[in-house]
Amino acid sequence: MRGLVIKSTGSSYIVRLDDGTDAECHIKGNFRIRGIRSTNPVAVGDYVEIRTLGDGTNWITEIEERRNYIIRRSTNLSKESHILAANIDQVALIVTVNHPVTSTTFIDRFLATCEAYRVRAILIFNKIDLLTPEELEQLAELRNLYESIGYETLAISAIDLNSEAINAESSNARSAINAMLSGKVTLLSGNSGVGKSTLLNALFGREMTRTGRISDAHDKGMHTTTFSEMYFLEDGEVIDTPGIKGFGSIDMSREEVSHYFREIFAVSRDCRFGNCTHTNEPGCAVQEALIKGFIALSRYESYLSLLGDCTETKYR
Repeated sequence: MRGLVIKSTGSSYIVRLDDGTDAECHIKGNFRIRGIRSTNPVAVGDYVEIRTLGDGTNWITEIEERRNYIIRRSTNLSKESHILAANIDQVALIVTVNHPVTSTTFIDRFLATCEAYRVRAILIFNKIDLLTPEELEQLAELRNLYESIGYETLAISAIDLNSEAINAESSNARSAINAMLSGKVTLLSGNSGVGKSTLLNALFGREMTRTGRISDAHDKGMHTTTFSEMYFLEDGEVIDTPGIKGFGSIDMSREEVSHYFREIFAVSRDCRFGNCTHTNEPGCAVQEALIKGFIALSRYESYLSLLGDCTETKYR
């Protein structure tokens, strides 16, 4: 039987079969030794073949070839990677200027991975209702930066989208999000506490997943989603994933890193040397553009961070 993986708990999977029914499935240990160097050899969004044994248990026997996936370096040192989702059309990365702070390094690492796997990425800045005037200026600067590179951005208050007294601004935001999700398989991701669960609940008009409080002591989010799950809209699917703290790169060589920073790649064509790393080589067009302010320092620092990963194989 064939089906789509719609939920992963780590120990088992829920597969929606072609006939529309759901089946709880397991995988055998040999999945973890068949060249799949991942903490989760099966991911939400995978199409799989399953077999039912005489005792009624269902086992995933094969994974169909993926058209794409989003992957990050795992915090589990015994494995190489963790697949966030497979066979997706786009990623909606939920970020916050404050409460908690999403670092530009995290954003840029995620965007670089989307570029590497050719997945469209959208930035949704949440919790704008909590921002001070100075933080709203910072928000405007960040949106201007990423839009100038070519990324679509939205600014929302997910909690207002969930309110019965929705105002015109929130109504426009809801319409924009619905249009963005229409007809697509979308991965929702971001740090813990940025409001993914609140946004998901607002989209469905009811509590689909539990929301959590922000730690007053550290202004950091606590994990409320503990597994990955696909939710079905009227026209589209959304994959919710547990919040992540760091985003380690994988499968990137030093020579490739600059390809995944759009503005750096565009300028690098004018470098004197074809193998320029844009660090200390003479005639580096990227260094010149950085000095002139054509490339943001935060983006360049994120590029150096990823470049360091390729050398030191560190996780961040």
